[in-house]
Amino acid sequence: MNSIENENKKYYECFAFGDSPEMADELLNLVLTGKKTATVSILLEDEQTPSVGDLSLVLDGHGNPACVIKTVYLKTVKFCDLTWDMVKLEGEDENFEQWKSGNIRYWTRDSAKRGYTFTTQTPVTFERFEVIEVL
Repeated sequence: MNSIENENKKYYECFAFGDSPEMADELLNLVLTGKKTATVSILLEDEQTPSVGDLSLVLDGHGNPACVIKTVYLKTVKFCDLTWDMVKLEGEDENFEQWKSGNIRYWTRDSAKRGYTFTTQTPVTFERFEVIEVL
């Protein structure tokens, strides 16, 4: 991933949550209402690793800048070692089993697109963030 310059700010990444415009808007709404303060990602070997303090530009489902988030905490664990206390901060699901089944479906789709193998042993990056600017 390349950093992106925007209005004299350097961003770690510019992205939309999820893998569809509808999902991007739904997850962005959770971020903007304060329900989503964390995310889980899989970083491939050729991808830049985030750091605490990084700023990211979050896009809506149409690719428009919506907000800036700041990474405040990072931890890499195996997917199977994520806990409800961690993932409930994603603000998406009512319980751990619902989150787990939805995320297994998501990461299976993602692995097919990006060319890696997803299992419950796959290392993932758990990231907490805060919104620092709504655009």
